[in-house]
Amino acid sequence: MAKAKKTTMFFCQECGFESSKWMGQCPGCKAWNSFVEETVPTTITGSKSRVQASQVAPVVLSEISLQEEDKLTTGMEELDRVLGGGIVPGSLTLVGGDPGIGKSTLLLQVCRLLAEKQIKVLYISGEESLKQIKLRAMRIGQFSDSLSLFCETNLGIIEETIRKLQPQVVIIDSIQTMYQESVGAAPGSVSQVREATGVLLQLAKGLGVSTFIVGHVTKEGTVAGPRVLEHMVDTVLYFEGDRHASYRILRGVKNRFGSTNEIGVFEMRKEGLVEVKNPSEFMLNGKPEGASGSVVTCSMEGTRPMLLEIQALVCHSNFGIPRRQASGTDFNRLNLLMAVLEKRVGLQMSSCDAYVNIAGGMKIVEPSLDLGIVMALVSSFKNKPIDDSVIVFGEVGLSGEVRAVSMAEQRVLEAKKLGFKTCILPKSSLQGLKVEGMELMGVSSVQDAIDKI
Repeated sequence: MAKAKKTTMFFCQECGFESSKWMGQCPGCKAWNSFVEETVPTTITGSKSRVQASQVAPVVLSEISLQEEDKLTTGMEELDRVLGGGIVPGSLTLVGGDPGIGKSTLLLQVCRLLAEKQIKVLYISGEESLKQIKLRAMRIGQFSDSLSLFCETNLGIIEETIRKLQPQVVIIDSIQTMYQESVGAAPGSVSQVREATGVLLQLAKGLGVSTFIVGHVTKEGTVAGPRVLEHMVDTVLYFEGDRHASYRILRGVKNRFGSTNEIGVFEMRKEGLVEVKNPSEFMLNGKPEGASGSVVTCSMEGTRPMLLEIQALVCHSNFGIPRRQASGTDFNRLNLLMAVLEKRVGLQMSSCDAYVNIAGGMKIVEPSLDLGIVMALVSSFKNKPIDDSVIVFGEVGLSGEVRAVSMAEQRVLEAKKLGFKTCILPKSSLQGLKVEGMELMGVSSVQDAIDKI
């Protein structure tokens, strides 16, 4: 006979690290004062108990037949691209993001588009009432009767409802509000989040139901709860962007069915989230003409080229230690590039304050932005504007050399589409590259780029 007893364990609220005693600092994520005590039921089995063999026997790899599963397209091209072409039947997707960023709005719009195709959708909310969801739905548009709403936090009732209705898509908003009665911890705790995700995972795989779960994020920007939560699901999506700005970026962090480099760009309006088909034009909107320190560059987000404006402001410092600040790019990279300019080009910038900003609030760490940052710094330092029809990209090394970047042709074609006439790019990327209507100028060093511009 199995005898059940309860014991207490300490869990880290940040990463889910387990310990039999309380510790001030978590050995896993190094967070301070993050351990909480929770009751964990354990089962002690007698020595005569035997493990029963599984009903499913091992299968030889060559005997497994592959069937191409039809992915369910949502009708939102930006979301389908990030998901890898659409929703895979039986998949479990985690959507994280800051409060008020638009996670619930995005998923409700997905429900509307799927319901229009007569796909059975069940939206389960543990945070809002049915009237609150109705108010948001009225702003988005008309909904089909294929969408069912359910307000519940008890996982036992939710499981029975899903098995009874047999929906094709289920939305759980949010996982931190769900609880299992067999677990003694409070909703939102490490034990409850892990148990709830495990139950939903079994339902998704067993019934073939595509499930989306909304997860709260910590102040560091990661999904709250144990780190094992991200390992259990098939896809992890992060909804990024300043809640006070109009645009939002949906980024895939983990995807078992597609690339993790793709992004989707949306704009928040009164009627909900609207897809941004041409993010390059959206990001360059409002660029000043004839201003020094302003340069357009191109970054690759997965397979999508995106034009960005880099702004730099260099001025003499009134203090002994000059101030450096970077917004949207790596601060250490800015210091490195300024050191290259001083050593290899001879520009005396050690006594100057320097501020670099990527317009639009984007956060990019791709090395191809190096040459754009360098040219923006030089333009501001000499107070000489760069022609508005020029685009610059390339990686800069410590010797002042300009190194090749990937997908140069896609970047140049995107610049041509938006009306740019001249492209400054690494000389090593020029091999076999010809684009009609664009003047391609290859440079091998930072000094060479400054001379040509």
